[in-house]
Amino acid sequence: MKWECVIGLEIHAQLATNSKIFSAASTAYGAPPNTQACAVDLGLPGVLPVLNAEVVRMAAKFGLAIGATVARRSVFARKNYFYPDLPKGYQISQYELPIVEHGRLEIELDDGSSKTIGITRAHLEEDAGKSLHEEFQDKTGIDLNRAGTPLLEIVSEPDLRSAKEAVAYMKKIHSLVRYLAICDGNMQEGSFRCDANVSIRPVGQAEFGTRAELKNINSFRYVERAINIEIERQTDVLEGGGTVVQETRLYDPDKNETRSMRSKEEANDYRYFPDPDLLPLEIDDAFIESVRASLPELPDAKKQRFMHAFGLSAYDAGVLTASREMSDYFESVVGAVGGEAKLCANWIMGDLSAALNRDGKEITESPVDAAMLAGMLKRILDNTISGKIAKDVFEAMWAGEGDADTVVERKGLKQITDTGAIETIIDQVIAANPAQVEQYRAGKDKLIGFFVGQVMKLSKGKANPAQVNELLLKKLSY
Repeated sequence: MKWECVIGLEIHAQLATNSKIFSAASTAYGAPPNTQACAVDLGLPGVLPVLNAEVVRMAAKFGLAIGATVARRSVFARKNYFYPDLPKGYQISQYELPIVEHGRLEIELDDGSSKTIGITRAHLEEDAGKSLHEEFQDKTGIDLNRAGTPLLEIVSEPDLRSAKEAVAYMKKIHSLVRYLAICDGNMQEGSFRCDANVSIRPVGQAEFGTRAELKNINSFRYVERAINIEIERQTDVLEGGGTVVQETRLYDPDKNETRSMRSKEEANDYRYFPDPDLLPLEIDDAFIESVRASLPELPDAKKQRFMHAFGLSAYDAGVLTASREMSDYFESVVGAVGGEAKLCANWIMGDLSAALNRDGKEITESPVDAAMLAGMLKRILDNTISGKIAKDVFEAMWAGEGDADTVVERKGLKQITDTGAIETIIDQVIAANPAQVEQYRAGKDKLIGFFVGQVMKLSKGKANPAQVNELLLKKLSY
């Protein structure tokens, strides 16, 4: 039997506020355990939550960016469950009346086509604390620094049909929340993670299969691997005559397997009811319009502008607009160079990105800033250096040896453009290789590459390649 998978993602984006959703405690990452949990976060008797207005603004910003309805009235509810890192015995979330509903996002597939993914809702909630197992033998430590951290839970429709589609969607959301500056997207610190609901059904069947929920996956690679492993597991169960059980499972990246965590709860298991300590959240049209006015240029619009304004391909524009920081860097370089968008794009997507990946740096941490890269590209354009020499200049700049002009001057890398000097080198090469000259003149045109290589070698890479080719063709045709 042929099977089709059905996937929906619940993405948790930690909102980039300075304080928590219902208290004034700090959200800064990395503090010693339990030093950023106040009386409200600990659920001590008599305390009352006070809603952080900035989380409302951020949620509305996201809703407008995905073309969703931003509710003028939404309600916070208590989601009741007992777990050691949930000191109140309930989590404040939104249930029946969330702040954002019915949005959509377009993703690009590997074959170049696009697909629209529905977003059911995005609701505000507080995070729980964290259980620590590694540092205590036969015990569990509880760190409540995260308790009360504001989250926006983004719930997709079950529109995804492969692990690759799920990753493409997750990356698009990741890019969007960073563009909007509502989440730093740091997956290592837990600021951006997801739960994946996965089921399979026979191809052609309309009814969904029984789903398993894969909890707290915090990397794009793990999301793809976890979903594929879960599809294999469910396929094996069904083809072996078994029944898939609705449950929550954990993905173990070391063993590359999913394992059962607990039976899957239904909404009624949580006994949701409106939180009596919080009034319904009501926002007006003026608030919505002020948020709309603060929206930046969004990734899809920026991609289209890069294609039209700079003449870039869809692929190049997509890479350069994948992050707000990358697109800002590119525009700064193009502006400083005064055009030549394709040359700028090639260097940013090529040597610069390779160096960033090699050293594990974000573009905001690049030792070669936009002005430095633009300065080097200008030296290519005015024939001070060749493209090949520029690679050495770039590495020197990356190593902290100064800007392009400083490196070129100090290392004596200025390109040879004097026709007489180049002709002298060509004459030496021709004199040293009579057999190859004879073969070339007999019709072996491909030998031109040999002669160019010899000239460049003698000039230590400094001869202007275009002049070398032109002069060689003249000399060899005598």
